[in-house]
Amino acid sequence: MTGKSATSRKMLLLAPLLLFLGLAYVVPFLGVVRWSFTLPEPGVGQYRALLTDPLVQSVFARTLRICLVVTAATLVMAYAIAYVWVRGSSVQRMLAEFCILVPFWISVLTRAFGWLAMLSNRGLINTWLQSAGIISEPLALARNELGVIIGMTHFLIPFAVFPIASAMRSIDERVLLAARGMGASRIRIFWTVFVPLTYGGLIGAALIVFVFALGFFVTPAILGGGRSVMVAELVYLRIFQSPDWGLGAAISVVLVLFIGVLLALMRRFIKPAHLVG
Repeated sequence: MTGKSATSRKMLLLAPLLLFLGLAYVVPFLGVVRWSFTLPEPGVGQYRALLTDPLVQSVFARTLRICLVVTAATLVMAYAIAYVWVRGSSVQRMLAEFCILVPFWISVLTRAFGWLAMLSNRGLINTWLQSAGIISEPLALARNELGVIIGMTHFLIPFAVFPIASAMRSIDERVLLAARGMGASRIRIFWTVFVPLTYGGLIGAALIVFVFALGFFVTPAILGGGRSVMVAELVYLRIFQSPDWGLGAAISVVLVLFIGVLLALMRRFIKPAHLVG
């Protein structure tokens, strides 16, 4: 009885949160699902359009491509920063922590415009390169996929650092000392012992970054300049500019379901292999 009463009290405490989540997320999402089947006319025509419309297919392909590149680039940079943060000297750790925390104080909109000022044809980078005589024509660094990838990667690095750093801090130093005592070099210890022990953090960071990247809107809209439209921007265009609420709702439903399936697969197949024990 004691266990049951404790469980009942916990559920009672969680009830307001569950009610809030239901009203704030589930109910609106069900409304979006209804739109996808009823607008502009009842049926599954909007979902059929997702499979046949070349524009929608190209946007989905571009989104997946950019998200994969951003995830890979973010993991590499976040791993280096996390390594310095965890295993560097006191000065290095302080600088790494500064680089990790300061971006959280700057809005995504400000950062996007900052990168646009850096990467545009008349931006700081192209102006400096042309003044130095290194290039004669400005490089295409913005209003394309490259600019979007740079801006998204910069924004997502801090989110990837924390799970990676947590995995690094959980490593038993005795394991590394044992490998060194057996004559392994520092490079071999890093690649064959240290990195495998942080797989859990890498997988968690990859999941966080990839899911966040799927829903990016502001950064691709500013740095892409309308030439690198991603799924979130396409939903906005269909809802507010076309307007084609049915197709926009169908795209939203597919995106949410895709993220849900991705989370389920990660939890089902990856967690037992790398995160348990």
